[in-house]
Amino acid sequence: MARVIVMSEEQAPLPSEGASGYLTIDLAALARNYAKLSSILAPARAGAVVKADAYGLGAGRVAPALYRAGCRHFFVAQFAEAVRLRPLLAADAQVFVLNGLQPGNEGPCAEGGIIPVLNSLEQWRSWRATAKRLNRRLPAVLQFDTGMSRLGVSPEERGTLAVELAGKGNVEVLFIMSHLASADELDSDQNDDQLAQMQRIAEELPGLEICFANSGGILLGTSYHGVLARPGIALYGGTPTTPGANQMEAVVRLDVAVVQTRTVPAGAKVGYSGTHIADSETRLATIAAGYADGLPRSLSGRGAVYYRGTRLPIVGRVSMDSITVNITALPEGTLRLGSLVEVLGLHQTLEDVARDAGTISYEILTSLGDRYHRQYR
Repeated sequence: MARVIVMSEEQAPLPSEGASGYLTIDLAALARNYAKLSSILAPARAGAVVKADAYGLGAGRVAPALYRAGCRHFFVAQFAEAVRLRPLLAADAQVFVLNGLQPGNEGPCAEGGIIPVLNSLEQWRSWRATAKRLNRRLPAVLQFDTGMSRLGVSPEERGTLAVELAGKGNVEVLFIMSHLASADELDSDQNDDQLAQMQRIAEELPGLEICFANSGGILLGTSYHGVLARPGIALYGGTPTTPGANQMEAVVRLDVAVVQTRTVPAGAKVGYSGTHIADSETRLATIAAGYADGLPRSLSGRGAVYYRGTRLPIVGRVSMDSITVNITALPEGTLRLGSLVEVLGLHQTLEDVARDAGTISYEILTSLGDRYHRQYR
């Protein structure tokens, strides 16, 4: 059972000027999640995926916290992310760019001490040429497509790359990697197929170590671990696999303030296009968050918020900046202007909101907007 951030009434977020939503990020829980994953992986090491601003939680705070917890390998998607992150970490930390480099970024990447993940012969040759031009030995990672058809050296290019790797050059390949497409499904045949491909590539390129497992892959067993894994969603409290109980601690709590309450008669239409019609006298509260704040429109008529354990269903359509919920289950006068309701927390997980929205926890987490007041614990 996942541990969650518990906030008593006395611990409620302090008002911040202009804020009507409070996003609490528990860096201690983040560190404990990293420690748990590291213990599962040992003797292999755990890196950390901090792309998309650490899944929306703020890489500038998350990455240093993970470094203090022992992490030394950090993965981002874009070179621009690496440029921002590199100065925040000590020299012994390594920052990898999963998407590799766009033309023209090779020189700044080398000078910045950033490590590209090379996904094609073209990227490999550009990085090799940069090393030759600078007369320096430059580190890199080689990614191979093992069946996802997204990023990585294709099966057709592998033979040519192997020949070029055998020649002398100034590129130091730190490890080879690929990405699991179905690691969240423990019984998926694709996992075994990709593992077999990865093992075949390792035989073709002897002496190179493997980085393979993502969050779900860590739980697939030691054959997937290689020397380095790169968890993402599990670090942030998301469920790595489905089905199955989440063993990670919640890192995020979201509380949103009430803007207005009202009582409407039977037959009243609620929200855009009047998609909800009250079937009896109903008490409503409108809260100060909407799809611009990462709460998808697809939650309309399906999702909910909570107040002290009581579920308050969303009625009508989710708006850009507000959501209306049915508060009839609460004693009259319980909620008023400024009262906080729980969107993520003790009674509702990332997976709960994602399920109601018809999406995945990754999308919910990375979409949480910048209008919330962020407080780090």
